Amino acid sequence: MSTTTTHTEHLDSPYALTHLDALESEAVHIFREVAGEFERPVILFSGGKDSIVMLHLALKAFAPAPVPFSLLHVDTGHNFPEVLDFRDRTVARHSLRLYVAKVQDYIDSGQLRERPDGTRNPLQTVPLTEAIASHKFDAVFGGGRRDEEKARAKERVFSLRDEFSQWDPRRQRPELWQLYNGRHAPGEHVRVFPLSNWTELDVWQYIAREHIALPEIYFAHEREVFQRGGMWLTAGEWGGPKDGEPVETRLVRYRTVGDMSCTGAVDSDATTLDAVITEIAASRLTERGATRADDKMSEAAMEDRKREGYF
Repeated sequence: MSTTTTHTEHLDSPYALTHLDALESEAVHIFREVAGEFERPVILFSGGKDSIVMLHLALKAFAPAPVPFSLLHVDTGHNFPEVLDFRDRTVARHSLRLYVAKVQDYIDSGQLRERPDGTRNPLQTVPLTEAIASHKFDAVFGGGRRDEEKARAKERVFSLRDEFSQWDPRRQRPELWQLYNGRHAPGEHVRVFPLSNWTELDVWQYIAREHIALPEIYFAHEREVFQRGGMWLTAGEWGGPKDGEPVETRLVRYRTVGDMSCTGAVDSDATTLDAVITEIAASRLTERGATRADDKMSEAAMEDRKREGYF
């Protein structure tokens, strides 16, 4: 009798991993690899969905022990209040240490200047790189995914940054068979992306499977917004709306959250996880392509910022 196992039989095996199981396993492996290779890792945590999923994976990776990393957030001063509240509640619930680097502090000291358009996302680079240097973090976890934007698609899971936190695509290292090279010189550090191979749909399906709580901003709600550059923006102290930009109440939700001045809402009636997943599955635009004005400044906007030290 033949002992050959067919492909179908293999997939039916109780030991076969589902797509989400495989992604989870890869991310858990990355967290544990960093814990073994580096001295002072930190997780970027904003209270947004990708950083929430990343923290959930870190909690799984080291349970029942506590997460052996601190958290870091670069606060633009124009973040959504409900997201910041969720961030703080999460940090308190898990008894984590959170470092906050504030863009406003750098503006007040004269190290940075406010942009005419009020957008502060491009101003995050200096506070981020100085926080990494001052706290001597040698590995920094980020929630970037390759499906988000073409510059992020170029980056490895372990992304080497030089002593100025700058990214050089020519210094990217091969990562065959999930072997990651964390070697770096004094002053350099490595940016680590456990969600690199995930898609937006994967993230939402995992959130649903794991029953992960999110800020309500990700679900459809009535909100006062105005239109600029084809996006629905929330009014705020950052400079919106201008004359000729009427405010109206619409049923919207956010696919991604960041600086209020450049993060747009989308028209949506998706009030549940299942509805959001159905909406994302039908979308033909990435979340950043559809709702982030800062990525539309030029064809190479994200890549230029990454070369300067941004995520």
